[in-house]
Amino acid sequence: MSGFIIFALPVADGILALSPLPGRGGHYKEDLAHLRDWKPALVLTMVTEPELVGYGASDLGSDIQDSGARWIHMPVKDMEVPDTDQIEAWHTASKAALAALQGGGRVLIHCLGGCGRSGMAALRLMVEAGESPEAALHRLRGVRACAVETEAQKAWAISV
Repeated sequence: MSGFIIFALPVADGILALSPLPGRGGHYKEDLAHLRDWKPALVLTMVTEPELVGYGASDLGSDIQDSGARWIHMPVKDMEVPDTDQIEAWHTASKAALAALQGGGRVLIHCLGGCGRSGMAALRLMVEAGESPEAALHRLRGVRACAVETEAQKAWAISV
């Protein structure tokens, strides 16, 4: 049985969610089916290519796109923040995610465990959507206690 859980909360007029990497627990097909059933408009992948391959999820991007959702891959190393070369990529991802949320859509962000990198990106989107950083972090940790694991991740997320 898959232990894949989607942790969701309302943001703007849509739903923002965090999850672990589909397949992390060895049940890629089941996790992917659960993800498809949730019907995200956009999935933002924060894991690196070696992590995708290592957990049998190397086809995740095409599998998500085949289900009708948009997929954006923004790889960030575990426990780190996006580097300066990724600023433009973040702006592209953020613009798409905020448009989906403001239009009443669903956005899912995942990293390996669904905590640090995905929490960091979710917090940043919440702040970009107009929430105060502390209130947004409190709401986010209300649904996913481990969201945003390092001070560097928090600092990046609220540096809007």
